[in-house]
Amino acid sequence: MLNLTWLVIAFPIAGVIINASLGRRLGERGVSYVGPGAVGLSFLTSLGVFLSLLGLPAEERVFEQVLFTWIPVGDFLIKAALLVDPLSTLMILVVTGVGFLIHVYSIGYMHDDARYSRFFTYMNLFLAAMLLLVLANNFFVMFVGWELVGLCSYLLIGFWFQRESAQRAGNKAFITTRIGDAGFALGMFLIWTTFGTLTFHEVFERAPAEFSAGDPIITAITLLLFVGAAGKSAQIPLYVWLPDAMEGPTPVSALIHAATMVTAGVYMVARTHVLYELAPLSANVVAVIGAATAFFAATIALVNNDIKRVLAYSTISQLGYMFMAVGVGAYVAGIFHLTTHAFFKALLFLSAGSVMHALEDETDMQKMGGLYPHLKTTALTFMAGWLAISGIPPLSGFFSKDEILFEAFKEGHLVLWAVGVFTAFLTAFYASRQIFLTFFGESRLEPELEARVHESPRVMTVPLMALGVLAIVGGFLGVPPGAGSAVHRFLGPVFESGAHGAEAAAAAEGGVLQWGLALLSAMAGALGILLAASMYIRRRIDPAELTERFRPIYTVLYNKYWVDELYGFIFVGGYRAFSRLLDTVVDAVVVHDRLFVRPFRAGTDLLSGPFDLGVVDGAVNGIADLIDRSSQALRRVQTGYVRNYALSVLFGVVLVLVYFLLV
Repeated sequence: MLNLTWLVIAFPIAGVIINASLGRRLGERGVSYVGPGAVGLSFLTSLGVFLSLLGLPAEERVFEQVLFTWIPVGDFLIKAALLVDPLSTLMILVVTGVGFLIHVYSIGYMHDDARYSRFFTYMNLFLAAMLLLVLANNFFVMFVGWELVGLCSYLLIGFWFQRESAQRAGNKAFITTRIGDAGFALGMFLIWTTFGTLTFHEVFERAPAEFSAGDPIITAITLLLFVGAAGKSAQIPLYVWLPDAMEGPTPVSALIHAATMVTAGVYMVARTHVLYELAPLSANVVAVIGAATAFFAATIALVNNDIKRVLAYSTISQLGYMFMAVGVGAYVAGIFHLTTHAFFKALLFLSAGSVMHALEDETDMQKMGGLYPHLKTTALTFMAGWLAISGIPPLSGFFSKDEILFEAFKEGHLVLWAVGVFTAFLTAFYASRQIFLTFFGESRLEPELEARVHESPRVMTVPLMALGVLAIVGGFLGVPPGAGSAVHRFLGPVFESGAHGAEAAAAAEGGVLQWGLALLSAMAGALGILLAASMYIRRRIDPAELTERFRPIYTVLYNKYWVDELYGFIFVGGYRAFSRLLDTVVDAVVVHDRLFVRPFRAGTDLLSGPFDLGVVDGAVNGIADLIDRSSQALRRVQTGYVRNYALSVLFGVVLVLVYFLLV
């Protein structure tokens, strides 16, 4: 089965080709089979790969499949090759499994959309790009998948491009992540110049042998790679694109946040853990940025009233936990939280989409309330995700998050641990606020809208129920805590080569300390829920009065620390100021040095006039005109009449006979 790993990527690509070329002919029903069906087949193949890998001894669970030689240029040799090991296998299971449920949900959510086939084409391409990224066996192929997921996010965030807000959000995501991608590319170039190869196993074998811990080259490589990770996974300072990405359809938000793009950065750092083990400074930067982002985003989510944007900031915060984990060397814990987060975050987004479906795309929680009797299935599944992200035992978020906090505490990062615990309290509070404002209390709906509220169709609620089950039981992959759990036994061998290999392979257990810290974190989550209930259910604390008492803090949080405005002032405003300065300099030259300006103007006029319009545009238009004239001539040959073709054959035979007679 391992030899068929390429099918994991091939099935979604086949879905792209079929829906892109035949989507209109297939109709909505046909597209509904092809799009989700392709991902379903990919999931079944991933399951087969997992079972095949599981049948091998732990130390032999590595398989590389070379598909073809792609770029052979001197010493620069790139092969299109796949790497199958426990880490990539777990990732493809998460991507295809959660992705399949999101695709099925999309059948109901996108029903009757004018660009239905295009939507599933983009969604299949998104899955294929992410699968290529996680299965790549070298940095170059990973970078191709890395760029493709960025392209797909742009296409899907701006899918409803008739809205100006969607256009802006798509552009913002594309431009912001390009900044991070530049860092990734520079890191990849530095890897090539340092090691002469981009293949993972060659780089990871040579790095510990040729470099010592703290070497400047390795530090530079890992910091540049982390710039790319910060862009894709929305960490400070490149997180600003992710909240605006909510302009896309809700299934897109679920796919980006749970199964594809934003998890790419965490995966990449975990995959390159050998390099980060040799760069303690970079690892500390990853951990500190992760913890800071977790706290920062959670504070903004406290006061946001948009049901999807609250979840967007919660994703940024949860990704911060994952980076904190891989930064302190708890790689298995970080990937474990990535997995459980995929379950409950997809559930939360799709549940929010079900609410929006019932309320005709309303997203303001201040205009909701009292929805539980109308949307019981949606409410119950939403609540499963709420308890999971709040870290309430025994749901999935409790086990994965608390293992991260324990590892941070065990490694001596007490400040990071304290920030993580306090962020857990904030997470439980804003998640509870979301639930209480949406489903409980008095209805704040318009009367005519309230009369039309209805539960979503089964094609949407069944995926919600499946994800609800995963959000409840998924955490048991990490039981018992430590190296004895299923997730540690499976992923452990991938990370044994580093200094923190004991975190994955040794039998040391946290014992009473780990359970004590877990209890403390769970109490923090419970306290957040109780505080939210006191404010929004029992009304013992008046939110309006609290807002007025802490008006300066509320204003800062409500305006998201004015980070977007600050970026606009520094970068957009700075660019405009530089342009005005340059224009002023040119005007000064015009006034004070006419001898210089006249030839300068003549040169610019020549470039902007005859050269640009005559040569550049002329060449482009000339090629187009040549193709048009050629096609017009060929149309006379390709008439479609058999008699004309027979005459052409006869004419050709005569020419051949004449040639032989003369020769």
